[in-house]
Amino acid sequence: MTIDLLREYCLSLPHVTEDIKWGSVLCFSVSERIFFVVSLDETPLGASFKVRDEDFDFMCGLAGFVQAPYFAKNKWVKVLDIDTISSTEWKEYLFQSYQLIKLKLTKKLQKEIDEMLSLNKKDE
Repeated sequence: MTIDLLREYCLSLPHVTEDIKWGSVLCFSVSERIFFVVSLDETPLGASFKVRDEDFDFMCGLAGFVQAPYFAKNKWVKVLDIDTISSTEWKEYLFQSYQLIKLKLTKKLQKEIDEMLSLNKKDE
């Protein structure tokens, strides 16, 4: 999956913004809380995202995955090459990360996002 398709998917989710942090890291946030990062200065492109606590050790053991530097204590994994994962898998991983970070938002904002997601599903 290309970086353009990853961007397109992330930005299709409610309340998502993107910006560059730490010089060359493309960050996607839901209501200012980061859920996905891409290291633009790496070749091949690597990317990190949050996973469920119970999946962390398993995913870090998969070929092409490692603990995300600086984020591992919060159960983030890093994919060493974004092209090794199918678009279907990317969408699942990104949506799960988005949902995990969304749980840290206020109940009011969570409800608003859930309503927007529900409307988006009806439109598909």
